[in-house]
Amino acid sequence: MVKVTKNYYGSLCTELYEILHKDAPEEELNFYLSYAKQGMKILEPLCGSGRFFIPFMEKHLDIFGVDLSKEMLQKLIEKQPEAKVVQGDLLEYSSEEKFDYIFITSGSVSLFTDIALCKKILSVIKRMLTPKGKFVFAVDTVANICPEDTEYRTDVVRETKDGYQLILKTKNHYDVQSQTQFSPGLYELYHGDTLVQRERMDFQTHLYKFGEMEQYLREIGFSKVKTYASFSKELAASDKDEMFLFECME
Repeated sequence: MVKVTKNYYGSLCTELYEILHKDAPEEELNFYLSYAKQGMKILEPLCGSGRFFIPFMEKHLDIFGVDLSKEMLQKLIEKQPEAKVVQGDLLEYSSEEKFDYIFITSGSVSLFTDIALCKKILSVIKRMLTPKGKFVFAVDTVANICPEDTEYRTDVVRETKDGYQLILKTKNHYDVQSQTQFSPGLYELYHGDTLVQRERMDFQTHLYKFGEMEQYLREIGFSKVKTYASFSKELAASDKDEMFLFECME
């Protein structure tokens, strides 16, 4: 039986992620770097395999990371053995240190599809900020609803460095009431015609409407919130924006 874990990046998922997303997009990276200064204590929750984390390290910034996936963190450590990272559930992560800057990239906050749980996680992050600290993150929006696919279709085919063929098959369903995009993935690794490994991922994201996240942030105590629609800090205006970026302070 193939184990299925919600939004968990297993070995095949991590392998394909490294092939497709090895480096951070320059514009997005520069956006998050724009908030960082030497001497700051910086935290990247959901740091994954380090495509944002490592450029921060390379600029000699004091950055820490947390991620649930041991497979993703293993990739990060392989690339940067001195990285200060912890494997664990963000909700259970506790640090006596306070951080001047906390950031979550790539719309990953949308992975918390249970809104009550999402609020708890945002509250945990708020408690880890210094009094003048900033929390910056992105979410996906309802402008990203995928077409309905009831059957798995081949989405990506790549060759690994060992000459194996790695295939991702996906399907999509959007639940209007919960605003949840269900995009389960089936990862298959082939050596020639032989199936070597199979891995399923129950990938889910909450797609946000304009003004929705701002309400949650106010509920947990952020009094200063700016909402952008682009990495050039264009202000968000409607549900037509494909992403919302939030800059939050107490």
